[in-house]
Amino acid sequence: MRVVLTNDDGVGSAGLDALRRELEAEYEVWVFAPDRERSGTSHRITLNSPLMKKELDARVYSCSGSPADCVLLSVLGALPFKPDIVVSGINIGPNIGTDIVYSGTAAAARQAALMGIPSLAVSLDAVEAPFHFEPLARFVTSNLKEFVSLWDDSHFVNINAPNSMVYAGTSITLPSRRRYHDKLEELRLPDGNSCYYLHGPPPDTDEDPHSDWEALTRNRVSISPVLLQPAGRGEDERYHRARFTL
Repeated sequence: MRVVLTNDDGVGSAGLDALRRELEAEYEVWVFAPDRERSGTSHRITLNSPLMKKELDARVYSCSGSPADCVLLSVLGALPFKPDIVVSGINIGPNIGTDIVYSGTAAAARQAALMGIPSLAVSLDAVEAPFHFEPLARFVTSNLKEFVSLWDDSHFVNINAPNSMVYAGTSITLPSRRRYHDKLEELRLPDGNSCYYLHGPPPDTDEDPHSDWEALTRNRVSISPVLLQPAGRGEDERYHRARFTL
């Protein structure tokens, strides 16, 4: 089985390296990842400028574009084959619930699924060292064939794991609702213009016993099948009853 490995932390990320080492013990692995960190780029794709591919090592390439660009290029011909699965990660930091709207890690997996390729987004719930990538890399590798067998073209799989050497188990979960508290900091420049920095405390997460966040709090690996088609959750019924004017 041929695996294309990408991420949004950049081709030199320790999380990607850990996953690559583990996968290579069983599979043919090709890396096609951004040439630098592309966190928070969501599903951005490059339409009006060229993208640079650079060979760094045998079966290791960097790309000047976004994570979604990496998948587009690798599937459409920048690599000499069509992958059997695309794995995006291991991301440093969780990508749970509403985070996947912003996540380049999730976008790479979504793009692969949109192109008919089974795909996983893989993230570790840690933002500072020590990072325990190896247990998660082993989990992905030992279950890769199972994920391929379960996949259909309606979804990608979002995996999050606690930063632990031993897990309490796995949970099939729903994406949680995250509530952000972003703040804007302005820096006035001598010429009268302004620079802005976005920051804030960690988001709050709504309690839900079936959510990805709840699984992580119980030291369990969260496995969320994420639909590609946006779902309205019944909100369309109210709009059907509304009277719009022209």
